[in-house]
Amino acid sequence: MKRSFLLLAAAALAFSSKAQDIQKNAIKINPMSLLVKTGNISYEREVKEGQTFQVGAFYTGLSISDFKYAGYGITPEYRFYFGGQKQSFNGGYVAPFVRYQNFTISDKESDNEAGFSTIGGGAIVGWEKRYKSGFVLDIFAGPSYNNVNFKNKAKEDEFEIKGGIKGFGLRTGIAIGFGF
Repeated sequence: MKRSFLLLAAAALAFSSKAQDIQKNAIKINPMSLLVKTGNISYEREVKEGQTFQVGAFYTGLSISDFKYAGYGITPEYRFYFGGQKQSFNGGYVAPFVRYQNFTISDKESDNEAGFSTIGGGAIVGWEKRYKSGFVLDIFAGPSYNNVNFKNKAKEDEFEIKGGIKGFGLRTGIAIGFGF
């Protein structure tokens, strides 16, 4: 009888720890990124109450006529939830982040190609809500900074790229997903 009770208690403990674990994860996508042919997915995990670690990755491949822009990136961040109960996945948060990106730009008409990678970081302020159904909504914005390493593979002397790649920028997004 004792042995059956111990086995039942161990099974209940294992199940309850698994049930608690179920509430500590979320997978999210940024549907707005699809407008620019970019796939963006994030995984968030609670580290301790009121703090989570998230890692996001993206891939883009945009072609317009003879011009092609392709690349990928990864963004790890650590979130601190504030206000109210300071509950993970629910409420306001602030999150420092780092980001690595690698891109290739090519022009088929001139057979020119250039590549660049960026490393940077910043901080975002956001609001996240996990509903009882498991649905997760995450809205965020904040400043970022990128340092660029440019590689010119073009046949011409210059392959100029302008517009928000190097220096200060703004990171924003709306992500939806499911908590488990």
